[in-house]
Amino acid sequence: MAEAADFQGTSPSPARRWLRRGGALLAGAPLLAGLLQLPLSTPSQAAEKASATTTASESVATASGSSGPVDVSLDSLTPSVPTDGDTVTVSGSVTNTGKQTVTDAHVGIRVGPSLNTRTAIDTVAKRTSFQPGVDALEIGGKYVAKVTKLAAGSSQHFSLSVPVKDLDLGSDGVYQLGVSLTGRTTAQPWDQVLGIERTFLPWQPDAADTKTKTTYLWPLISTVHLTAETGSDAQQTPVFKNDDLAKEISPGGRLDQLLSLGSQLDVTWVLDPDLLASVDAMRGGYRIQQENDTTVAGKNQAVATAWLDKLEKAVQGQTLVALPFADPDLASLAHHGKDVTGSLSHLKDATDVAADTVETIVHVKPSTEFAWPADGAVDPSIIKVATSAGADKVIARSDSLRETGGLPYTPSAARPIGGGTTAVVADERMSTAFQGDMMKADTSTLAVQKFLAQSLMINLQEPKKERSIVVAPQRMPTASQAQSMAEALRALQQGNWSQSQGLTEAAKAKPDPGATTRVPSASSYPPALRHRELPRSAFERIQATQAKLDKFRVILTDESRVVTPFGRAIERGMSSSWRGRTAEAADFRQGVETYLDGLMGLVHLIQKSDAKLSGRSATIPVTVQNNLVQGVGHLMLRLTSQQPTRLKIGNGPYDEQPIQVAGEHSQSVKFTTSTKANGPVQVVAQLYTEDGQPYGDPVPFEVKVTEITSTVMLVIGGGVLLLVLAGFRMYTQRKRAAARRAEEDTENGPEAGGDGEDAEATVDTDSTDDSEAGPERASAPESGADDPEQPSDPTPDTAPESAGPSGTGERVDR
Repeated sequence: MAEAADFQGTSPSPARRWLRRGGALLAGAPLLAGLLQLPLSTPSQAAEKASATTTASESVATASGSSGPVDVSLDSLTPSVPTDGDTVTVSGSVTNTGKQTVTDAHVGIRVGPSLNTRTAIDTVAKRTSFQPGVDALEIGGKYVAKVTKLAAGSSQHFSLSVPVKDLDLGSDGVYQLGVSLTGRTTAQPWDQVLGIERTFLPWQPDAADTKTKTTYLWPLISTVHLTAETGSDAQQTPVFKNDDLAKEISPGGRLDQLLSLGSQLDVTWVLDPDLLASVDAMRGGYRIQQENDTTVAGKNQAVATAWLDKLEKAVQGQTLVALPFADPDLASLAHHGKDVTGSLSHLKDATDVAADTVETIVHVKPSTEFAWPADGAVDPSIIKVATSAGADKVIARSDSLRETGGLPYTPSAARPIGGGTTAVVADERMSTAFQGDMMKADTSTLAVQKFLAQSLMINLQEPKKERSIVVAPQRMPTASQAQSMAEALRALQQGNWSQSQGLTEAAKAKPDPGATTRVPSASSYPPALRHRELPRSAFERIQATQAKLDKFRVILTDESRVVTPFGRAIERGMSSSWRGRTAEAADFRQGVETYLDGLMGLVHLIQKSDAKLSGRSATIPVTVQNNLVQGVGHLMLRLTSQQPTRLKIGNGPYDEQPIQVAGEHSQSVKFTTSTKANGPVQVVAQLYTEDGQPYGDPVPFEVKVTEITSTVMLVIGGGVLLLVLAGFRMYTQRKRAAARRAEEDTENGPEAGGDGEDAEATVDTDSTDDSEAGPERASAPESGADDPEQPSDPTPDTAPESAGPSGTGERVDR
């Protein structure tokens, strides 16, 4: 970004300040001239002046590029933005990283001249070594902390307090503030600067005539936590990948701290509806996946309830921006997904559901008119995709949408880029100020002061021109980064040059006519960001899962139990949070598809064994099993003969019948067949949706046809006749024998009566048994209304159209 070398409105500093700080300019004067100044300076100042004229061998410790053997850590600077009457307190520690003991040392403060450009701030921040003539002289006097001895590897804490009036600050501006250690070593027994740390002191004691309007985005975004799996109960208990989300929202967790800190600031909340939906799902009861494919009950419902209650209170009356559900990766969609049929429809669905999700949970209607590509990097294809789902404002960043017009100041964020679309360009320097490791106090302090310095410098560039600046930090700040961000914002919002503004108002601000509006080409997109994008294969996998879901939903009596959780899971597979996590992203998408396959497989045909048909016609039963908890319908069951000249199904090569099966039940369907020739025939049973799409795997089996001819029937009939005649002959013979025995008994007299009764009873019994049993065995089975079924088929667990419970099948998960 082009900047002015100087900004207007800067008045000269008092002469005595320049006299004291200009001592280092005597570096080119004779040593004698430098020594003549010693009585008017402190010993350390004299040492610095002398060091400017020493030989190369004597000035190793202070040469440019040498950071010195002592590390100075600046852990706090308060107040961050001082005003008249304040006392600036600097504290930290000094550590001897060299091999020699440091003696006769002290820590002092140096306040250099004010800086004129934002680039100058960057330059100072990068310097690590002490440079005479560039770094200011110590304030000295009583404002030093003595360090008598600092052994190698040891550290010592320090704290210095200086009234603002003694800092001798001039007009409004950004001043360099250095904290240095001056001392001696065994090898170099003279006073020298052995270590220095630099930061910035924003100085704006009175309110600016025109304040910069600053918008700070405060993101509540997390990674994907919910799976597609839900319980088969009425509440559809959600299943989480792990319990990491509970850790984030628990007291002291990352999201809990972001919420607590943001509630105390004037910020624009940027919410991922998936985060809110996930926490909301937790408070109703949830389960957690285990490594052995089982789940256990989650125990943090109260934590989820407390976090959402706190969020609802925090956002009342605030500006809320809702990203599309699960924060889809717009750049990945633009570069790899838009050519995969159906991919852009997921972005539309994710945008449509965003507002309702947020409003339902926190009862505040959010704005859904903003799209936020990763790191604010844009090109024409990203702009086109980002606005395809209804958003007309794209949050870009100034290192992507760079200034090319040579403006001597930072322009307002809003830029019309054509087609009714507005690019809201966040300031890159301020947006990336807290991306480092803020766990260390000195790193955080330096980041806070640099952020404030850049903000004040923007206002000083064009003090009479009102501008709107947007800050878009990293999507998922750590807890320590959030703390540093909050510290800087508190100081900024209490300062005299900035005024808070919501993102909606910033987007409506009058654009600067000199600001660039040209969207960079695709070739300028950062390679580092491109390498972290989702590949085309990811979108192809997502679309394959969607195709299966579309097929599954049409057979369900309550499709919302499946479509809603799977639709959201598909959108989670496109999340920006997968950047740089290729393997994890692939595992998640595969898990969604695998689980859907498992659910679809719960509606299936029961396998059949080979069958035999003896006769000209018969029925073949086929059983459909539904192990879902809900009923299914809109299915057709088709039975097809591969050799219709030998075996017909119905009146042709195949027949089909509609299927409707209650949840956790099975249904048997009978197909009428007719035979024309003997031999094996391959038969295939297959389910189809009503639109003719195959559903599930086909079930093939073999039917062996053994047709009974008329000649065979004559032979069988003749055999039956012979059996009947033989039986009749045996019957008459036995009757005659019984009659003869009766006559003989009569002739022998009554004493033989007992034997005669017994004999007669045996005959009657025999005759009775034979007479009753013979015809029953000889007769054919009684013909029923239906043709014979095949013994190889399983017996259905319920009769056709029965609503009774199934006795077979897997445990139902949905």
